[in-house]
Amino acid sequence: MANAIKEEKKQISYAKLRNCPTSPRKMRLIADVIRGEQVMPALNTLRHMPQDAARRMEKLLLSAVANWESKNEGQRVDDANLVVKEVFVDSARMLKRLRPAPQGRGHRIRKRSNHVTIVVDNTK
Repeated sequence: MANAIKEEKKQISYAKLRNCPTSPRKMRLIADVIRGEQVMPALNTLRHMPQDAARRMEKLLLSAVANWESKNEGQRVDDANLVVKEVFVDSARMLKRLRPAPQGRGHRIRKRSNHVTIVVDNTK
């Protein structure tokens, strides 16, 4: 029983990006593109997207793949049929700034950031 659970956990690997200075809304647009895709096509898609958030997501996906490789020594990523199982983006801290406005007022500017988690799974 314990060995079965251990083998199942070996197939799943994840990576987290904390306090990324991009708004969660922009990052979710990128996350929706790669969710459920094979790892190699997802990396190619991210590499050719013009958004700054795509660079960060690509680096995070490479980190998740590297974590999978360290768990499964001797196996190749190409043969493993890895899939981006889950990608979720949560909001993180918000920096609040004041921008000068007419007639002596100040408007609040919210600089948002996010946390991203990618789960990579081996499908058989």
